[in-house]
Amino acid sequence: MGKKGDLSNFERGMVVGARRAGLSISQSAQLLGFSRTTISRVYKEWCEKGKTSSMRQSCGQKCLVDARGQRRMGRLIQADRRATLTEITTRYNRGMQQSICEATTRTTLRRMGYNSRRPHRVPLISTTNRKKRLQFAQVHQNWTVEDWKNVAWSDESRFLLRHSDGRFRIWR
Repeated sequence: MGKKGDLSNFERGMVVGARRAGLSISQSAQLLGFSRTTISRVYKEWCEKGKTSSMRQSCGQKCLVDARGQRRMGRLIQADRRATLTEITTRYNRGMQQSICEATTRTTLRRMGYNSRRPHRVPLISTTNRKKRLQFAQVHQNWTVEDWKNVAWSDESRFLLRHSDGRFRIWR
């Protein structure tokens, strides 16, 4: 009694068999350990539709991206590591009979273990920049804390409330 979840096809067959053998709903419930409601529902379904299998596994919308599609999407990401969600969706839909939207792509990528990130921009350190940095460090090597207090430091952040600033996100 009080069992959670779906019954297996075998358990459903046992319910139908017990009822066909002449047991009452209460006797079947006591014998099999299911609730009276479950016994009557399964037997009624068998009488009306002639089936003992549960159709609950086929509920809900089918996933548009199967295992093969996930492998294809993974190859698209590996081919271009800086591709945005829109680009990935466009490339995936190219050559596919049924197109998917960006939300489906996002859900699939998250299920595959990818996360959306801003691309990391590293400063280009050329030979001239290296020399200038080394020169700066050597000049300021002996500065005291009092000397550094006279330097104006800027620690600014950008905030946009209404529109995009043109930055994009990639999937890693």
